[in-house]
Amino acid sequence: MSTADADVSVPDTPGADGQPGELTTGRVARVGDIEVRRLLPLRHRRSVGAWCFVDHYGPMSVDGVAGMQVPPHPHIGLQTVTWLLDGNVLHRDSLGSEQMIRPGQLNLMTAGQGIAHSEESPDEHDPRLHGVQLWLALPGPQRQAAPGFEHHAALPMAGRAGFEITVFAGSLAGARSPATVFSPVVGAQLHAGRDTRARLGLEPGYEHVIFMVAGTAEAGGTAISPGTLLYLPPGRDQVTLAATAGAELFLLGGTPLDQPVVMWWNFVGTTPQDIIDAARDWSRGSRFGEIPGYRGKPLPAPPLDAVRLRSWPG
Repeated sequence: MSTADADVSVPDTPGADGQPGELTTGRVARVGDIEVRRLLPLRHRRSVGAWCFVDHYGPMSVDGVAGMQVPPHPHIGLQTVTWLLDGNVLHRDSLGSEQMIRPGQLNLMTAGQGIAHSEESPDEHDPRLHGVQLWLALPGPQRQAAPGFEHHAALPMAGRAGFEITVFAGSLAGARSPATVFSPVVGAQLHAGRDTRARLGLEPGYEHVIFMVAGTAEAGGTAISPGTLLYLPPGRDQVTLAATAGAELFLLGGTPLDQPVVMWWNFVGTTPQDIIDAARDWSRGSRFGEIPGYRGKPLPAPPLDAVRLRSWPG
């Protein structure tokens, strides 16, 4: 998915678990014809663990319309996590991968030094679309690694007092994802099969965020709703979750990054020069390759604002 920067308001909210949580409200953005809730990055927080981008789109009807249509675009320095709750999306990339994504299946693309991909609702697509797009910043030498792609049609699950937990990155509640990641992280979807309340164990060395995409819920005594994100700082070994039947929540976390994160358009780097070089190479048609089977033109890179880049993260 293609992106621009985020803007949010940031009130502080104390949690009933005895430690403060920070509740933020994302902004509405557009990706092609799709409206998204952009929850990360924040002006004051560029990442949570290695997670540096969170978009939530839908639920929406795409019956009789084109649906998701994101032309070829480039990435560097990150992994993309594509996760659907409803619908189907066709992924193509410059490695030659072509993969239909369906709910509960993980698409994980590692950009490394450079990759291009497209995402589109196929001609014969499901009538509804609902999902999240997440990015992980790559650490150290992995930023220059060769690109890669993996698809996991089945993922481990765990149960906690009415919650069905699907782990798509790292480990949680005794379940471990097979997905390849390059820093200590966790990523999971929690589905409330009934009205429920449960205590979920957390890795105390991680910082975490919790957000929801459907229903009504509380985390640590703080009410959350679609479009909000609750940040929990390191040091917590558990959180109390309460949700109504049918609620869908996500938990992301990891060890705080020990490197700068510079984001511009679809690029993640550690210096402004990383971004400038990537934008130049995309415009020249070098480094990122072409996407077999895609009909249409790639996205052009937006104009670079060198002053803003060099003042990042202002």
